Amino acid sequence: MIPNSRPGALAAIVFDWDGTLMDSVGRIVHCLQRARAELAADPRSDDQMRDIIGLGVREATLTLYPGVDDGFVAAFTQAYRRYYLEIDVTPTPLFAEAEAVLSELAARGYLLGIATGKSRRGLDEALATTGLARFFDATATADEHPSKPHPGMLEYVLGRLGVAPDDAVMVGDSVYDLEMANNLAVRGIGVTHGVHDAARLQACRPAALIETLSELPALLSLGKH
Repeated sequence: MIPNSRPGALAAIVFDWDGTLMDSVGRIVHCLQRARAELAADPRSDDQMRDIIGLGVREATLTLYPGVDDGFVAAFTQAYRRYYLEIDVTPTPLFAEAEAVLSELAARGYLLGIATGKSRRGLDEALATTGLARFFDATATADEHPSKPHPGMLEYVLGRLGVAPDDAVMVGDSVYDLEMANNLAVRGIGVTHGVHDAARLQACRPAALIETLSELPALLSLGKH
């Protein structure tokens, strides 16, 4: 159940993309490792790479390599995006229930949005490839707004939707998603099939945790009664 919700108040649901709607974690890690190797940077484990998914590429790079200069950040970003968008063929399927859940929520009349650490090019290509663009009323990316957990992109999406923070929820698989929601006083729902486990997500005090997206419609229905 979504606590503290007023009857009928929930108007908008904002989703993260990678690890929440799309199972792209493996490809992201692979491309980060290929970018690291290309630049001959110090090794980082797959777990370290996985842990920064959800941040913008600049913030992710600085987390992996504190103190590097802007030239390294720019080169790493360029290499990563080239591998992800043009070279790497690691599959990035939608989670099995994603399209059906979005269809049901849209049919119920919820406004749907995206706030993601992806670039605009990356998100637009993913939306076009999956055919999910039709469900979303507003989207924001990390190359247009400050990286999570800064609340800027979530605030922008809600502004475009015309929805107050009290009348929205943020659904994501990382602590960065839930911290962003907390920073705007938006209720967060953590999904445990992505980059961060239930214990880490729970530390962010989400309104609820779910194991799969298929649980979301029933959870929201409970919260409205």
